[in-house]
Amino acid sequence: MQRHILEKEDLNTTDFSIHPVGTGPYIFKKWKRQEKIELVANPDYFEGGPYISRYIYRVIPDQSTLFLELETLGIDYAGLTPLQFIRQTNNEFFKDNYNKFETTAFGYSYLGYNLDDEKFKGKKVRQALNYAVDKNEIIKIVLLGKGRVLTGPFLPQSWAYNTNVREEGFNPMKALGLLREAGWQDRDKDGYLEKNGKKFEFTILTNQGNEQRLKTAELIQKYLKNIGIKVKIKVIEWNSLLSEFIDKGRFEAVLLGWSLSRDPDCFDIWHSTKIREGEFNFIHYKNRVVDELLEKARKTFDTQERKTYYHRIHELIYEDQPTMFLYVPDSLEIISSRFVGIVPAPIGIGYNFIKWWVPKEKQRYKTAIQE
Repeated sequence: MQRHILEKEDLNTTDFSIHPVGTGPYIFKKWKRQEKIELVANPDYFEGGPYISRYIYRVIPDQSTLFLELETLGIDYAGLTPLQFIRQTNNEFFKDNYNKFETTAFGYSYLGYNLDDEKFKGKKVRQALNYAVDKNEIIKIVLLGKGRVLTGPFLPQSWAYNTNVREEGFNPMKALGLLREAGWQDRDKDGYLEKNGKKFEFTILTNQGNEQRLKTAELIQKYLKNIGIKVKIKVIEWNSLLSEFIDKGRFEAVLLGWSLSRDPDCFDIWHSTKIREGEFNFIHYKNRVVDELLEKARKTFDTQERKTYYHRIHELIYEDQPTMFLYVPDSLEIISSRFVGIVPAPIGIGYNFIKWWVPKEKQRYKTAIQE
């Protein structure tokens, strides 16, 4: 796109922003906002055209509606909640019509603090909050055991993950000791900590339609109440949460998740230059050493050298606790048994999607060419 056109257009509303052009295995065909995106196979893809001629991604924000679509064979591929994966699909109908796959997700859930808020500026306070929350119990209750604790900004299956960084573990007494060192005590004996005449209380924001996050927030609320911190929970519609609260810094804490790329570069999330409105470092984390290491890791193709930088970043960020790292959920996926060629791997199941196919006798839909 020519520069003079870009300078005159609003990238959020311009027509060409919703008509992408690329060189991948599929070509963009149609986009109905809040409804579906339709792609067709690219016969000129360098690895060869995909076997499946058309891919329709439907937007179904409600998990119950999504499950109903599976029950009526309305969709071929979806992610499941742990309850759906373990119990609700454990019957003959689903066994006859679908296959289930379980891998480690490329993402994690976290409680992020607004580091411009006076309550969260002290490292000891953030470390105390980490000690106060039992992540293993959260995984057991919320994920039904389908997940694992993590200790930093990289995923356990990544070469950037530093296995020497250990989760400190659930220790409410140590949490109270650190809070006392930071000046927080229950001076009036009402069950809540205070400092300079102010109670330790804050609100966790999370997005509407995600039961796992809401349940996680409720458990964090319970754990922190046990050490004298009052937590409120506010659930907000996704677009409003982003535009009116997160982008504008109008929050104390947020319970969200990051979906990560296969490359461990996390510059946009943690570098101090990425704190402007609309950027990813919305918690306003700043650490000069982390900045330098992120920059160095971007300037070399040597994996071993990058590994050294990222391992140190892992240590520093876990020590700083700018967010409470909660868990990496398992990726629980269900796919119509009509599809052949699916080969699970550590990278997931979608890496070889262009080689999936459906035998002719099991095909249900007209191809894009026939339309």
